[in-house]
Amino acid sequence: MEKTYYDPADLKKFGDVADFQPELAKKFFDYYGDVFKDGALTSREKSLIALAVAHAVQCPYCIDAYTSDSLEKGATEQQMMEAVHVTTAIRGGASLVHGVQMMNKVKKLSM
Repeated sequence: MEKTYYDPADLKKFGDVADFQPELAKKFFDYYGDVFKDGALTSREKSLIALAVAHAVQCPYCIDAYTSDSLEKGATEQQMMEAVHVTTAIRGGASLVHGVQMMNKVKKLSM
């Protein structure tokens, strides 16, 4: 596929969101930068978390960015795939646990 709805080149334009609202963009980018600094978690661990969350929210820009960032910070392919599987387990479990709501409704309507 040559063209997709999400143009990978747009990721490099992320900073351009400041064009329409510079004050709020600055606050966001300052916060964003601070969040990803080493703290109780290493920046590599935070990058893996971001990669997992990117899959959960299905953001292709974030998946590209945090795949690259995770590799740059020394994460292995196995660690990155494990993070994706954690995402899959949580998302799948969240869908299944909502099955209890459906079961409760069926039981109520069947009475």
